[in-house]
Amino acid sequence: MNSGSGGVTVESAAAPASRGTHSGESPFAGWRPFAAVRLRHVLFLFVLLLYPWVATPFFTFQIGGQTLVLGLIALSLTFLAGYGGMVSLAQMTVAGAAGYGVAIFGFSAVKHVSLGLPWWLASGLAVLIATILSAAIGWLSVRTEGIYTIMITLAIGVALYYLCVQNYSLFNGFQGFQAIHAPVAFGIDWHDPMPFYYLSLFWALAGYFVVKYVLRAPFGLALQGVRDNARRMNALGFDVTAHRVAAYALSGLLAAVGGVLYVWYNGLVVPGSIGTGALLKILIIAVLGGMRHPIGAFIGALVFVLLQNFAIDLLGTEYRERFNTVIGGVFLFIVLFSPDGILGWWAQARDRVLSRRDRGVETRR
Repeated sequence: MNSGSGGVTVESAAAPASRGTHSGESPFAGWRPFAAVRLRHVLFLFVLLLYPWVATPFFTFQIGGQTLVLGLIALSLTFLAGYGGMVSLAQMTVAGAAGYGVAIFGFSAVKHVSLGLPWWLASGLAVLIATILSAAIGWLSVRTEGIYTIMITLAIGVALYYLCVQNYSLFNGFQGFQAIHAPVAFGIDWHDPMPFYYLSLFWALAGYFVVKYVLRAPFGLALQGVRDNARRMNALGFDVTAHRVAAYALSGLLAAVGGVLYVWYNGLVVPGSIGTGALLKILIIAVLGGMRHPIGAFIGALVFVLLQNFAIDLLGTEYRERFNTVIGGVFLFIVLFSPDGILGWWAQARDRVLSRRDRGVETRR
């Protein structure tokens, strides 16, 4: 995507990021794939792996599994908006397209529409079509910026929503598809709480590490350069449009995988899965966690899922319809007091601790 640009190249810019860390910071500093691994990362991974063994099936499936799936879809938006500078409201549309693909190509209760292909083929076709759809959405929207990009992606999402509502021959109208079961493969029923959790964890970790790797690769560095100054990157010889469309394609791949998992989680896909509320839900999750680090998508998903499951109990049965008010209040509070989301509070607390420690060291000297 770089047509040549004198002495400044993405490879030279990427070099500092690929040298690893100081020997005292990581026992894996000499090996590039694990140069940034810390003890806290190993402990956190251990907690994630141990979680289903100590949690109830409800917390394993309803909380853990749903958090990982929604976090993976939100990660696609975090990658686009945080590192590409493109806020898209169509990420749930892409995930929903993958869900509809699983229902149409695979098995569902609507037998006159579903083709009954094997689960692996149906899922692969669904992910491929959703990724192509995301690239097409990017091709249409990357020539605009700011509010215009948001409105174009929102218009595309709303248009596909009404297409699914009104079309019965392919999308079965407002009823959608029910009885979409996760596969039984390798002797394991992947809809059971523990297997589904580990399946979601695998793809969530895969998506997280793919994004982390891409952000340090020449493409990711160039994409961040496009975000900061598209004109300068174009003058250096980079194809700005191609980088942005490729970013949409990669984000679509993440959202599509999350969409397949989400339809297996719910067991159905309906037009409401890609409605305006669903589109905004992913934006809220991404903003809640913070868009300056990929882990923010999963933190935001955890907060959202916890509120979704327990806020109603706190409000009482007579206020169940006011759940969205609670979500809106939490969202407004975090945005007002921490523009970088929950990770922004963490960064502020860490900076305070480090500054106090530095002052203490200087005082002892």
